[in-house]
Amino acid sequence: MKKILFVCHGNICRSPMAEFVMKHLVHEAGLADKISVTSKALHRDEIGSDTHRGTREILRARGIPFSKRQAALMTAADYDAYDCIIGMDTENMDDLARLTGGDPRGKVRRLLSYIGEERDVADPWYTGNFEATYRDVDAGCRALLRDLTKSA
Repeated sequence: MKKILFVCHGNICRSPMAEFVMKHLVHEAGLADKISVTSKALHRDEIGSDTHRGTREILRARGIPFSKRQAALMTAADYDAYDCIIGMDTENMDDLARLTGGDPRGKVRRLLSYIGEERDVADPWYTGNFEATYRDVDAGCRALLRDLTKSA
């Protein structure tokens, strides 16, 4: 079982969006028994909060299933528990470097690196543009799934 962890600042917008998009893609590909997906926060601001309304709305509009959940905080122990840890932006990558001791096993990547771009997934908490964030998350998750299945 390949274990994927998506992270962002508060775990209410981008990382749960990526979690649910990826779970949907994995299910459609018939790989739910081979790939597990979850998401967590790198900061405590929203711990316990459900997925942001804007993220739920965009997922609903795209027919992507999601469930009620609570934002949870990533810990150093999660580095050992997951095979791939995917950050959304430069701040996340800096936080992950500190939390993982510099990523000694090469498990950490920024989501859009899977589409060959070293740029951030914009945080819709600030931009209000959940559509643009969804397009980036969808493209990154599709590329991540291709990467996982070609190396399997």
